[in-house]
Amino acid sequence: MSLLQGKTAIVTGSGRGIGRAVAALMAEHGASIVVNDLDALVAGEAVAAIRDAGGRAEAAVGSVTDPQFPRRLITTALDAFGRFDIIVNNAGYTNDGLIHKMSDEQWQSMLDCHLTAPFRILREASQHWREGAKAEAGEGGRPQSRKVVNVSSTSGVAGNAGQVNYAAGKAGIVGMTKTLAKEWGRYNINVNAVAYGFIETRLTAGKARQERENVDGHEVTLGIPENLREAAIRGIPLGRPGTPLDAAGPVLFLSSPLADYVTGVTILVTGGSYM
Repeated sequence: MSLLQGKTAIVTGSGRGIGRAVAALMAEHGASIVVNDLDALVAGEAVAAIRDAGGRAEAAVGSVTDPQFPRRLITTALDAFGRFDIIVNNAGYTNDGLIHKMSDEQWQSMLDCHLTAPFRILREASQHWREGAKAEAGEGGRPQSRKVVNVSSTSGVAGNAGQVNYAAGKAGIVGMTKTLAKEWGRYNINVNAVAYGFIETRLTAGKARQERENVDGHEVTLGIPENLREAAIRGIPLGRPGTPLDAAGPVLFLSSPLADYVTGVTILVTGGSYM
C-alpha cells in the first residue's frame, strides 16, 4: 500500500535519527523526499539509501535557523520534483540547563531552532500553497490535500526540569500548529503535531560519560547518564524506549489520506507516558 504515491515531502533534520526514519518510511510509501541536514555527507547518505531502495530524493544541505534557508529548501523541492505537498518540521536538538545557569544565547538557540525556523519555513511555503489552493478551487474543485506535521515533545506539553528553553520552543510549536490549522483549513491544509517521549537516538543513548558536540554553532551534550536513562525507561508503561520507526509511523499517518479529517491535534508518541 502506497499512502503517499505522487506526493513530495520536505523533512527537515532527516539525515539521522527520527527524521531519517520518517524520510525512509515516506519514500517507501511512494513520496519523493527532500532530505535536509547540516552535514552534507550525512544528507548524501540518507539520499543514497532512499534511491538505492528505489525511491526519489534530493538533498537540501543547510541550517534551518538561517533566515535565507527556507527559500532554498522550498526551491529545492520545486526544482527537483515540481511540487511539495508535505512539510515535516523535525530538525532540532537540546541545549539544556537550569534557569539560573542559562545564558540568553542558550535560551535563544532553542527558540531559533524549534519555533522561529518552522515559522519561517511555513511562511515561505504559504505563498505557494495558498495560491495553488485558490487556483484549484477556482477551477470548480476542492483544493488538493496538503499536510504539515510539526515535531513537539513531552517537554512542550508537560515541562521538564533543565529544559526551560527547549520546553518553551516545543510548547510554542503546539500553539503554532493549532493556529495554522484554523488559518489554513480553508485551503484544505491539515496542520498537526507529534509530541515525542523517549525515542532512541544519539541524543538519548546511554553514556558512562556525556560527550559534547558542536551543532549549528552551539556546544550541546550527547547522550544520557545510565542512571537517568534507566529511571526514564521505568516510567514508560510499554516498558521500552521508542525506536525511530515507532516515531515515524504517526508522522506517516498524519501525512496520509487516512488523516484528511484530522487537523490541529498533537499526538503523544510516548509509549504511554504523560497520559
